[in-house]
Amino acid sequence: MNKNLQTIVGALLIAAGIFFLGIFIKAGIDNMAFRDRQVTVKGLAEREVQANRVTWPIQYSVAGDDLLALYDQMTRNNEKIVNFLTTNGIEKSEISINPPDAYNATTNQYSSGNFRYNYSLTCNVTVTTSKVDKVRQLLDRQSELLKEGIPYSNSYINYEYTALNDIKPEMIAEATKNAREAAARFAEDSGSKVGKMKTASQGQFSIEDQSATPFIKKVRVVSTIVYYLED
Repeated sequence: MNKNLQTIVGALLIAAGIFFLGIFIKAGIDNMAFRDRQVTVKGLAEREVQANRVTWPIQYSVAGDDLLALYDQMTRNNEKIVNFLTTNGIEKSEISINPPDAYNATTNQYSSGNFRYNYSLTCNVTVTTSKVDKVRQLLDRQSELLKEGIPYSNSYINYEYTALNDIKPEMIAEATKNAREAAARFAEDSGSKVGKMKTASQGQFSIEDQSATPFIKKVRVVSTIVYYLED
């Protein structure tokens, strides 16, 4: 009797082992098939932001035959420009006066000698500030410098956005959400459903100027994500 019982128990254990082995094999095969089904999608996030930093160079030139007189004229002009800026909300710490670029026509070996003045000084007063709106207002008023006898010209005004780290997390989350939605649409069309994320690659953030409004920036990021597809 005990021997028969042992035989029955042993047979049951073998049968159970074969049963569970079959389940594990089937799960492995299903898992391999599942792993082969995947979709790659891209998620885009865009945002318009206002520049929070501006560099505004104010350039002018003076010419004449007396170099010391030109230097004095340059000094007076710089004082007028600084006064115009500081009385209209720009701090002195936000203003830099670059050394003048001096040109001596008499030492130019390629000159024909028919020059009107012996010397010219090109001067730059540069504003670097976070007061973007204030600078935009002053750009509309800088003709007042002409009344002070300063024949200014504007070089390239550079607007920047420096707070990218503040909006990165939200934009990455938005790009990921848009990628998931794209994957869901694909899965629905193929009679599947979206599974777990396999891999994710965050693209580079780009900051571009708007052509007509360079003080408004477009921030853009594209994330590439691979999802598994399930039945």
